[in-house]
Amino acid sequence: MRKSTYRIIVLLILALTGLALAPLSTAAAKDETFPKIIPLPNGFQPEGIVVGHGANLYAGSLASGAIYRADLRTGEGALLVPAQPGRVAVGLDFDRRTNFLFVAGGPTGAAYVYDANTGASEAAYHLTGAGTFVNDAIVTREAVYFTDSFRPVLYRLPLLAGGKLPDQSAVKDIPLSGDFVFVPGAFNANGIEATPNGKSLIVVNSARGELYRVDPATGHATLIDLGGGSVPSGDGLLLDGHTLYVVQNFLNQIAVVRLDPGFASGEVVGTITDPNFRIPATIAGFGDRAYVVNARFNVTPTPDTEYEVVQVPKR
Repeated sequence: MRKSTYRIIVLLILALTGLALAPLSTAAAKDETFPKIIPLPNGFQPEGIVVGHGANLYAGSLASGAIYRADLRTGEGALLVPAQPGRVAVGLDFDRRTNFLFVAGGPTGAAYVYDANTGASEAAYHLTGAGTFVNDAIVTREAVYFTDSFRPVLYRLPLLAGGKLPDQSAVKDIPLSGDFVFVPGAFNANGIEATPNGKSLIVVNSARGELYRVDPATGHATLIDLGGGSVPSGDGLLLDGHTLYVVQNFLNQIAVVRLDPGFASGEVVGTITDPNFRIPATIAGFGDRAYVVNARFNVTPTPDTEYEVVQVPKR
């Protein structure tokens, strides 16, 4: 083969390779532009976060019950739900079928449902009376479950076909039993997740640093054996396959727990820390990233107190 012909073939190969790789390189470059820090409004007092459709992130306000929506790609956002008199927003979850946001109402004893596109209020449910703290929520195909940090119960809101909302009369208390240990005067059941088939729930007890696998029908809790490990100050949970991420708020870290296929045992295999953590509360996932919201529980909130969401890589 003549050198000139060889040179032409090599140039063609390089050109074609470059064309093939260009979209991937561009995508990778765009991928890297996702901001590390997403600011929230000053004085917002966030606690719960969840990712919805696309790259939409939602955060709720303990102070006013407002919901803030941000774009993970740009970090820009605005209030979706304005301040709601008499309402509080703690843990959040999202139903992809209906585009509904489910919000735990903390000391109000209520749960709220909003349209994630428009911010319209879809429903409000009375779960329990005063003196309790409805903390977190998880949506399964059949129901939404809420934890209560001051009572050893879960609240079940059954969903109708396609995720449609039921009447108030459908709300049910499910007492936690089995291995669950309730510590009076402390924060107990906090973050909640569901296994992929929805047949088991995973609940963290903040006071004891324990994880439980819970039967959603009966409330029977089985301690997840961590081989001597524990997750003290456990708050929000994120289950990705058989890896459970447990936010440990006052420890300023996320515990990484590898669970066995039956979710009966596991091991704390590491922690994720970041200098930007300022008492993170809850966690949401987007691809190979995790997003945690800084609740800053260690400072007295003012209208000027700064809050943010921090992005970290999963492990």
